[in-house]
Amino acid sequence: MHAIPHLLLVDDSPLVTGALAVLFEETGHRVSVAGRVADAVAGCTADAPDLMLLDVSLGDEEGLAVLETLRAAGLTPPRTVAMTGHDDAATRDRCLAAGCAAVLVKPVPTRELLRVVDGLLGG
Repeated sequence: MHAIPHLLLVDDSPLVTGALAVLFEETGHRVSVAGRVADAVAGCTADAPDLMLLDVSLGDEEGLAVLETLRAAGLTPPRTVAMTGHDDAATRDRCLAAGCAAVLVKPVPTRELLRVVDGLLGG
């Protein structure tokens, strides 16, 4: 029997994380939520996720700083999917260079989100 995949949702909007938490819990995932870089780093340290959905813009913080901080501490989540409202090559390239496995443009269609997450988790 496989362990239940653990997702860390990093977004500063409680509406977004609430909706995504319901979606992923209903599709058989264990979900943790963080709204700031420090919270995401602490979450990854305390309970390493199998996959992190990372909003690139966290209010006044750069979401990709989560990956930089984890890498500096020797802790990198196995898979990270960046979510951004910017549909441009520069943003995409920055996310991929930071170590993201995929970059999705918001609003992300539910089927595409589930397909990408399941694909990265080997489902």
